[in-house]
Amino acid sequence: MSQRVRVLVAIVILVALMGAVLGIEALRRLMNPAPPLAEVTLSPGDIPIYRDEQLVAGFSSADLDQLATVSFVDAEKGKLQQGWLLPDVLLLHMEADVLMPDCSIVVSSSSEGTSAKLTWVEVNNEANMVMLALTNRGTLKLVSLLEVLDMRDEWVVDADKIEIFSP
Repeated sequence: MSQRVRVLVAIVILVALMGAVLGIEALRRLMNPAPPLAEVTLSPGDIPIYRDEQLVAGFSSADLDQLATVSFVDAEKGKLQQGWLLPDVLLLHMEADVLMPDCSIVVSSSSEGTSAKLTWVEVNNEANMVMLALTNRGTLKLVSLLEVLDMRDEWVVDADKIEIFSP
């Protein structure tokens, strides 16, 4: 066999292998299409909302203007806590069917190193008054009448992240 024939056979084999790989990849993508990822752009000061570790939204103080304010008097110091219900904030950016009764919602503060983990049932119960209220510095804090958040040292001050975990 001449050198020329060997080179042609090698090229044909390489082209056949590349075609097979590309064909298998195309078939795999056809069988399992990737879900379209909506790009979420956060502005400075926005609080990101993650669902199962995937960034799905971010909300800003301008979003809060659309919501009704609620208030309660905290048991520890007897001060008025006024803000926006967390379920209302979440429902601005996600469908209600995503928030299953047993999903977990974690609100955290990276600057304070604190977090609170609640279920959607706890958060969505209006009697619990799970809300985001303004601090004296203009940041948001998570407060509630729930036993796990009814004292000031349990509040999540300077809240800067919300995570939702499916069961």
